[in-house]
Order: sequence, then C-alpha cells, then structure tokens
Amino acid sequence: MALVFLTESEKMSFYIGREASKLWKRFGAEIATELNLLAENWKYILGGIVCQYIHGVAARGVHYFHRPGPTLQDVGFFLLPELGQERAYISETVFSFIFLSFVLWTFHPFILKTKKIYTVLIWCRVLAFLVACQFLRIITFYSTQLPGPNYHCREGSKLATLPPPNNVLEALLIVPRGVLYGCGDLIFSSHMIFSLVFVRTYHKYGTRSFVKQLAWLTVVIQSLLIVASRKHYTVDVVVAWYTVNLVVFFLDKKLPELPDRSSASAALFLPLTKDNKTKEENQKLLNGNSGDAADWRPRTQINGKIMEEGNVVHVEAVISGV
Repeated sequence: MALVFLTESEKMSFYIGREASKLWKRFGAEIATELNLLAENWKYILGGIVCQYIHGVAARGVHYFHRPGPTLQDVGFFLLPELGQERAYISETVFSFIFLSFVLWTFHPFILKTKKIYTVLIWCRVLAFLVACQFLRIITFYSTQLPGPNYHCREGSKLATLPPPNNVLEALLIVPRGVLYGCGDLIFSSHMIFSLVFVRTYHKYGTRSFVKQLAWLTVVIQSLLIVASRKHYTVDVVVAWYTVNLVVFFLDKKLPELPDRSSASAALFLPLTKDNKTKEENQKLLNGNSGDAADWRPRTQINGKIMEEGNVVHVEAVISGV
C-alpha cells in the first residue's frame, strides 16, 4: 500500500477548499430560505419601501411652505458650541456609520454560522417601526412650520425656499440634493428615527453586549452632533427620543415575534431541496451542525428511561438473535 504524504501548503489548500465548500453550501441554503420568506412577505417589504418614498415626497412638499426667519431660542444652541458649516459633515458621517453597520448586520446570516435572525423578517419589522414613526412625523411638521436652523435654511439663502413646481412630476420627484438641503421638516428628526429604530432592533436581537452599549453611546453622540451642527432644534431630537421609543415599545408587542432559529419550529420556513432532504436537514446546514439534531439535544438516562426535553420514553425493545 502506497503512503501519501501531504505538504503543509497542500494541507492548507485542502482545508481552505473544504471550508469554502461549506461556506457556499451555507450561503446557498440561506438564499433559498430568504427567497422563500420573501415570496411570503414581499407585500410588507414593498409597502414599507413605498412609504419611504411617500415620506420623502412629504418632506419635499413642506419645503414649499417653508419661510426663513430668525433662529428660535434653543437651550441646546446655548450649551453646545456651533460646529460650523465646514464641519457639518461630522453628524452625517456618524449617521452613515450607524446606518451601514446595521444594514450589514441584517445580512450576516448569509455568511456567519452564529445567527438568530432571518433577514427578510427583521426588515419587515424594521420597516413597520419606520412607517409608524414617519407617519407621526409627517403630521407634526405639517402642523407647524418652524424657521429652519440649518445654514441653507436661514434668511438670505437661495435654498431656504422652493419656487412653486411647474408640474406634478416635479413635486413628486425626489432628488438627492433635495434630501440633503430640505427645510421645514423639523419636528421630529428623521435621522433619530432611523438611528433609534436600528439600535433598539439590535439591542433586542443582537448577541454582543459590548456592541449594544457602543450603539447606544453612538446614538447619544449623534444627538448632540445634530444640535451642534444646527441641523435641528433640540426639541426635534428630544421628541424623537421618547416618540420613537414609545412607538417601538407598543408596536413590538403587537407584531408577531420572530421565530427562534435554534428551535425546530424555525425549520418550517425552509424549502425542500431537490434530493428530498428534509427541512430539518436544511436547518442543520444553516446552523453549521453536521450531525443529527437529536444527537446534541440534552438527554439523561435513569433506570432504563431516557429523559429528552422533558419527555420520558420507556425502553422496552429487547434485542434478540445476537
């Protein structure tokens, strides 16, 4: 018999190839699962996206009614030094970090073994929170238009007011410049809506306590930066803090809870494969388990009885013919 000896580089290549194969299998199984969930929940996702567009149109619409005026007296403006127009990007940078890091986290089940959420279901929940908060926001900033404290909204700025639209299409068209240089949509802060919803969602479904603490600290810093950059009055940030938290708290109790991926019930969301593998086998693949699920469940054997998840099974079969 010939002996085959592998060099260290060959062993490493073999190991990398094996792990890459497992990763692709897990990635493919996750895509199949999420597509199955998307087929069942696409209406909620689409509805949430459409509501984001409606919120954008409403924010642009209130800009037509905005009239610049003297900046209102604000306690935050007295306590926090003004960053200045050249450093206004700092608050946007912090917000972008919160936004992008949360989006990446919602897609981590496609790669990592340790996962508690389904991407489609978590976004259904997040969009529900955003829509409810943004609906309240539209009501408040259309009720009373305050003179904007931002630099481009002050008296003398050409961007402080918008000329009447020439047609309906112009009023319904959302451009990036209009999002960055909007005026009039003050109470309450849209940046705080997204940030608080994202942080509260991770606080509930995230797994790392250090990241949770860091996320809350980042939102507090962002609140101060928004006021310091004069993008909002302090009242806009304060109202956002208690409104968003209350909305998420009460709405979270009304929405169905996300299934636990570690439980057998989560396998109901998984489609069957072509080779007739069961849904439980797909669940093992997603969770990174190679053995049977029954092999790692806690068991205790006492006097011929097997205790398994609280159920007692009497062993009465007798092996004969041996």
